Amino acid sequence: MDSERITMLGTGEAVTTHCYNTCFALHAGDTTLLIDGGGGNGILCQLGKAGIALEELNAMFVSHAHTDHILGAVWVIRMMGHRRNDTHRFRVFGNDKVIYTLKTIINLTFNAANIARLKDTIDFYTLEDGEEFNVGDIHLQCFDIHSTKEKQYGFHAVLPSGTTVSFLGDEPFNEANRKIVEGSDWLMHEAFCLYADREKFKPYEKKHSTALDAGRDAASLHVRNLILYHTEDTDLAHRKQRYTAEAEECFKGKIFVPDDLEVIHLHKEE
Repeated sequence: MDSERITMLGTGEAVTTHCYNTCFALHAGDTTLLIDGGGGNGILCQLGKAGIALEELNAMFVSHAHTDHILGAVWVIRMMGHRRNDTHRFRVFGNDKVIYTLKTIINLTFNAANIARLKDTIDFYTLEDGEEFNVGDIHLQCFDIHSTKEKQYGFHAVLPSGTTVSFLGDEPFNEANRKIVEGSDWLMHEAFCLYADREKFKPYEKKHSTALDAGRDAASLHVRNLILYHTEDTDLAHRKQRYTAEAEECFKGKIFVPDDLEVIHLHKEE
């Protein structure tokens, strides 16, 4: 189904300045789910460049409360407060820390009129580890990635065609989640830098992976396609080529290293 696709709104890690922080839209049928919001109101610009109107968004899943994921989500919520109505409410999903942080920022920074609008337009849902839920045509199961830095959830999604997409968040794969993500058609795995550049970027000190690690995980999990994101931004002109080459040392499936605003069309492998 051509309607099943991912629009990568941003592909960078927290302090990138030459690309936007990692966030993306998952499309299936008439459903568009926004995952994370990046670090600020740049999310509104990225959505505009991608041709995604706010009115098209059915819901938002926020993985964790770090600034490069949640601050843009605040801007989406603010703008949704002006656009939605009782017949088309916007849903926001996240773990308890995410929902608490969002509501705290809103209460401290929104004026009374904006806060009042949210009560009539937006629903906040606190997810538990392993909880399953539907966003329109997409069925999801969230899971705790077992971060030692910040409570963070990933998800496993089943699209109408039967295609499966697993999103691991922005930290390394944890074996505790193997049963949920193993055999996925698409694995979304962070790759902070190249293994060849590990001494320069210190990924392991920051609890991140390299492209080589991501390829190794993809092979071990028997997935069909691998998407790499949440990278440093010092050589974007050659990122696609260099990250792909390193990941394919371990993984023989298809590897995607998208640029900001790139669209990845999903399909069910035979």
